[in-house]
Amino acid sequence: MKALTGITRSCVLAGCVLAGTATAASAAGPCEPGNLGFDQPAAGWKHVPLSKLKRDTVYKRLDDASRAGVLRATADKSASMYVALLKKPSLMPMTLSWDWKTDALVPGADNRDKAREDAPLRVVVAFDGDPATLPEAEQTRFKRAKSLSGRQPPFAVLMYIWSDQVPVGSVIPSAHTSQVKMIAVASGATGLGSWQSVQRNLAEDYKRAYGAEAGPVLGVAVMTDTDNTGTKAVGDYAGIRISCAGG
Repeated sequence: MKALTGITRSCVLAGCVLAGTATAASAAGPCEPGNLGFDQPAAGWKHVPLSKLKRDTVYKRLDDASRAGVLRATADKSASMYVALLKKPSLMPMTLSWDWKTDALVPGADNRDKAREDAPLRVVVAFDGDPATLPEAEQTRFKRAKSLSGRQPPFAVLMYIWSDQVPVGSVIPSAHTSQVKMIAVASGATGLGSWQSVQRNLAEDYKRAYGAEAGPVLGVAVMTDTDNTGTKAVGDYAGIRISCAGG
């Protein structure tokens, strides 16, 4: 996202997937299974822009005969998120599952390159933790992000993406901050044009990405973005669910 510095990007994440308190970890409860479907009003999904300087991705709920609660994201040189905060930060074990579909990859995108870091499909998970345990430079970013946004940024973020340039299973560090990691759960043209089901053990993925135990989950978001490459993409999402068995 070209116009976003590391600090601003942290503020973006703070505004998008944060429970809004600095004491979320102490208030966290056990994992609770739940249906976060886009047809479930109680899930509390809402659109969150990234910046007044950016065009917003358009998110629209669809009627799909094959499944309930489909959300279509249409990006045109744009980036924004569709977000659901958990009512209470939830402890592990937790498994997140969802369905997604896209007909095409983003031309020219490469998630390893901050100048081309776009994706037709992303599912984003935010985690709580203690920023005081981070290196001094990262703590400074957190403080500036909080000052700019008025909210404490999430301690860490996992972004599950459909990529093109890297193999499935690759962990891609963000160029903006050490506290955002991308995991390629689909790659290349295989599966384009049809619904794909994904299930992820969040504790295992977090430990692999960060080398530590995951803190409480704060929220979930989806994002389809093409602001870096200046292209277009369409992604469909459905069936987002939390279950509380590790597997």
